[in-house]
Amino acid sequence: MSISNRKPGEKKEAPAEPLKRSIAGAMKAIARKPDLEVTFASDRPALMGDKARLPEPPRRLTTQDVAVLRGNADAMALRLACHDAVLHRRLAPEGQAARAVFDAVEQARVESIGSRRMKGVASNITAMLEDRYHRGGKYEDITDRADAPLEDAVALMVRERLTGERPPPAAAKIVELWRDFVEDRAGRDLDGLLKNIESQRDFARSIRELLSSLDMADDSALNPEDDESEEENESDQDQQQGEGESEQEAQGDRAEVEVSEDATDEMEDGATEDSDGPTGEMPEEAEEADSENAAEAWRPPSRHNEARGPDYKPFTTRFDEVIHAEDLCDSDELTRLRAYLDKQLAHLQGVVGRLANRLQRRLMAQQNRAWEFDLEEGSLDPARLPRVVMDPFQPLSFKQEQDTNFRDTVVTLLLDNSGSMRGRPITVAATCADILARTLERCGVKVEILGFTTRAWKGGQARESWLQGGKPANPGRLNDLRHIIYKSADAPWRRARKNLGLMMREGLLKENIDGEALDWAHKRLLGRPEQRRILMVISDGAPVDDSTLSVNPGNYLERHLRFIIEEIETRSPVELIAIGIGHDVTRYYRRAVTIVDAEELGGVMTEKLAELFEENPPQATRAPRRRAFA
Repeated sequence: MSISNRKPGEKKEAPAEPLKRSIAGAMKAIARKPDLEVTFASDRPALMGDKARLPEPPRRLTTQDVAVLRGNADAMALRLACHDAVLHRRLAPEGQAARAVFDAVEQARVESIGSRRMKGVASNITAMLEDRYHRGGKYEDITDRADAPLEDAVALMVRERLTGERPPPAAAKIVELWRDFVEDRAGRDLDGLLKNIESQRDFARSIRELLSSLDMADDSALNPEDDESEEENESDQDQQQGEGESEQEAQGDRAEVEVSEDATDEMEDGATEDSDGPTGEMPEEAEEADSENAAEAWRPPSRHNEARGPDYKPFTTRFDEVIHAEDLCDSDELTRLRAYLDKQLAHLQGVVGRLANRLQRRLMAQQNRAWEFDLEEGSLDPARLPRVVMDPFQPLSFKQEQDTNFRDTVVTLLLDNSGSMRGRPITVAATCADILARTLERCGVKVEILGFTTRAWKGGQARESWLQGGKPANPGRLNDLRHIIYKSADAPWRRARKNLGLMMREGLLKENIDGEALDWAHKRLLGRPEQRRILMVISDGAPVDDSTLSVNPGNYLERHLRFIIEEIETRSPVELIAIGIGHDVTRYYRRAVTIVDAEELGGVMTEKLAELFEENPPQATRAPRRRAFA
């Protein structure tokens, strides 16, 4: 006979609730933030100011599941306790590859601090890392350095120096491929890291020296004396202004940080991607931890003396494709995937639907008819006929309807279909695009929905051609583009509706080469007859393609993206706006907004489109300022 202390009518507590409370309490204690808000969701973990989101525990918990979950929580808590985002931004290198190493090693530092002080934390971090690299088995059998991310190898070697912990077995090949290279050039730098583990500033300087030893340093090398003087001056100012204000500044910077990770395979929607994911998806409990985000976040403006982008080239375009969604899978599968999409976000459709209805009302309000009267031609004005009857010598009066400023408009939604979008972000993006297309169509605005990814991970046939050609230097882009047309501007929404289900297909989402995708979508818009053309880009990371970046400069793809953006914003009639999901795109685009959670996407998309339609066309309102790009 069981005895229950529950009150009548009180719901039974879920089995995982005690574990959640325990983990949340431990996080607050480690982070020294009693007001830290901890939530659990079937989405990738995120750290945003004083809000932390962790993966929802699976229903059938194992000891390993608990350790992995606690490892994620400990990594976030240590980030809050031992990391200064403002200082990190100031000391970070500018190059993309160097920045990825710098970010990964900083996270290894904060995790090592906790591991050295608490054995339980060390065990949890180890379990988390093993789970991260083991998932998909994509690193256990690699044989080529081009397939092994250098930033992960260096971070694991730094962790080994700081804690004595060997790399997890699933990541052993990554370290093995790079160990001799790193040890030969930067072994002494690695040996000297331990003495600076408690000082983020000194540790960062040591990492910059390590990067220099690896020939990854950039022209913006630190001057230790100047930097220390600057820090002291700012420290004095912060003390005068009060510790509270300083803490607010640090939290404000963290608010733009997403701790990006492939959260868990136990997601309720069950949608999974190909097992051989890109290095850009490797989970890092660090600020901007994806290799995609790590390369870009908090990046200072590019230098003026860099090439602006015309040197960008694909190694070959023979294997690129522009393809309609219905040509990538059969009709029955599209119908099934569309039903799956609707089921996953049934609750979100109501929210976004209300926002879309609000947008529609605002647009319809602008469609109220306005007329010009007493014209010599046009439609006969019946209100003036009595005047003609009373005086036959009065001329007939005509009227003409004034055009609204958005009736002759086309909108293109360009969706990032990279692997890091899988799960919640891509389902939300697909649903929002679907609802907005339907809404704008009701208002007489044509909508085109496009997606961009690649045909393969880490290079496809283009890379094979390069290898067979003897690996010539500076080959350019080394992957096969896949640009997808989900809905053309002239296709009615009802006919293209099920195409958006393709985004739910396993294996579709791979790498992202944003510059060429943006150029492709822009050229399609230029060929449209509409007077006003709007391009909205939705992305969650900087451009990343491992095969291309492994044999070209670290900022190769990013520099080309900046060049394309500047060309559109300064020389094109197309209006460009961007929305970043957990990724600050305001450093790229003049008109941009960044959100930290995919759930905000629907509201932001509708609001930004409403703002565009409520203002005058860009020829009359665009500011004359010109942004400097690389």
